[in-house]
Amino acid sequence: MQNLKLKAMQSDLPDYGKLQIHITSARGAQPIPGAKVAISYTGEPDQTMEELTTNSSGQTDEVELAAPPLEYSVEPSEPQPYSEYTLSVTAPGYEPVEIAGTEILPEVTAIQEIRMQPRQGEEYERYVIGAHTLFGNYPPKIAEAEIKPVGESGEIVLSRVVVPEYVIVHDGAPSDSSASDYWVRYRDYIKNVACSEIYATWTDAAIRANVLAIMSFTLNRVYTEWYRNKGYDFTITSSTAFDHKWIHNRNIFENISLIVDELFADYLSRPNVKQPILTQYCDGRRVSCPNWMSQWGSQSLGEQGYTAIEILRNYYGESMYINTAEEISGIPYSWPGYELTEGASGQKVLQLQEQLNRIARNYPAIPTVSEDGIYGPATAESVRTFQSIFGLPQTGVVDYRTWYKISEIYVGVSRIAELN
Repeated sequence: MQNLKLKAMQSDLPDYGKLQIHITSARGAQPIPGAKVAISYTGEPDQTMEELTTNSSGQTDEVELAAPPLEYSVEPSEPQPYSEYTLSVTAPGYEPVEIAGTEILPEVTAIQEIRMQPRQGEEYERYVIGAHTLFGNYPPKIAEAEIKPVGESGEIVLSRVVVPEYVIVHDGAPSDSSASDYWVRYRDYIKNVACSEIYATWTDAAIRANVLAIMSFTLNRVYTEWYRNKGYDFTITSSTAFDHKWIHNRNIFENISLIVDELFADYLSRPNVKQPILTQYCDGRRVSCPNWMSQWGSQSLGEQGYTAIEILRNYYGESMYINTAEEISGIPYSWPGYELTEGASGQKVLQLQEQLNRIARNYPAIPTVSEDGIYGPATAESVRTFQSIFGLPQTGVVDYRTWYKISEIYVGVSRIAELN
């Protein structure tokens, strides 16, 4: 009966969103060209609507898919505000994969990343994506102090705020020893949580406010070694009662991804407090939480013209401000502090060229360049192609987001070579 209701809802959707699928080997960031993707409505997986094939970068073309009306996701409503699709993926030499529940919202682009296991038998992987937290039923957050006491005997606390390369996510409540642990890149974790907790159709300011709250909360867990001090071997959980909702293998949205790439080193502070603030929140509709941010309320304030920091101060008080971490882990070279563009030269340009050429061995669509430390038209074109593959504005200019995305991909493909 549920499948029939879902089919009826999705067969008469008035709006459209976009979907692009990125497919790589589970052994690293190696793209898989020539993979076949069949798209169907969730609940009717045998009725294929679209068939796509990945290019040399392991990516499909963008496809338009039906979605519910925009108003369902920009203000509280009873109907489900997103449509759900099932993706069936096959590629020579790899185990087939099925993702059931890829979310499509109107007027935004969804990105579904799929990692395929090299074939070892007749295995078949199927993942069912759970409901969004603003639509499904999840336990409310158990209240905690926003600033944790530090300096107790035997307690591990970092000396400064560091953005980690990875967080270890325990996919369940802290005491659930049967739950799996996942190593997840920090930025990927934040993107996943943001796409699980808010809607990508919200105002830019509301999205930024929520992303900052999610990052500050997460960095508080990292900074205070909260779970390790309790005897656990993970950084954070996927339980909404304790932390944030993180959903293994869910899709993300392009606009949220870009915002996270811009803000990922930031967090929220109070005067004379060294640790990131444990910024808790609730949906503000089914659950009320005085002195915490309301997610739906943040969207309402965003529509009224509030900026991200004004939204945050509305809920957490005027003493809240945005800070930046002193260190970013897992990168070979730090951001030079200025944009690299045509005419630039020097060591930072040489580092950029070396990384682009290494990435091009895995992503052959990216043109290789002379490693001469001079940012000429060829380097700009190589950067522009990189940006097109990895969902960044195609400017040919290396800004903050592009620098750290190049660093991220470079580290990923370099590690593949070390493992092989």
